[in-house]
Amino acid sequence: MDRTAARTRETAETTIDLTLDVDGEGDARVDTGVGFFDHMLESFAKHGLFDLTVDCDGDLEIDDHHTVEDVALVLGAAFDEALGDKRGIRRFADRRVPLDEAVASVVVDVSGRPLFRFDGTFSEERVGDFTSVMARHFARSLAMQAGLTLHVEVSGDNAHHEVEALFKALARTLDDATRIDDRRSDTPSTKGEL
Repeated sequence: MDRTAARTRETAETTIDLTLDVDGEGDARVDTGVGFFDHMLESFAKHGLFDLTVDCDGDLEIDDHHTVEDVALVLGAAFDEALGDKRGIRRFADRRVPLDEAVASVVVDVSGRPLFRFDGTFSEERVGDFTSVMARHFARSLAMQAGLTLHVEVSGDNAHHEVEALFKALARTLDDATRIDDRRSDTPSTKGEL
């Protein structure tokens, strides 16, 4: 089963080329122009064992909002395309991931019914050139495009740790939920589809 996708998006605010292999080895090549965001996407790929390439030319002269949001939208659409009819996936997963004093919890249902809940705050406004609250917006935008029911909690004392724990927990949870269950040949829903 080939669970890959290649997506592009071009607007007045961003131009994005992205490829995703859900069943990868964690290899990433990322260039968004936002150093900490690149690091988070590389961490997401590494800990989710997703192969990911992202090239984004965004309007960073304004701020990082459009770049982070649009990459999340394209990544979400890529997950949706790569998973297809979601036949055989585990569907549900949850993970808690610590990074020093910070902890992030993520619960996901690859349901086809997008919903996002978030509890927590980020200790600092920025991490380098990345606006901390954009981590929350990234997760929301990803959930909306990928059709995920996604619940996230974050706590800690250092925004770098809080954001990084969130990206790692999101990666591990999505890896778990999208894995193929060898016992299942159908779509994991009594409806027959997701």
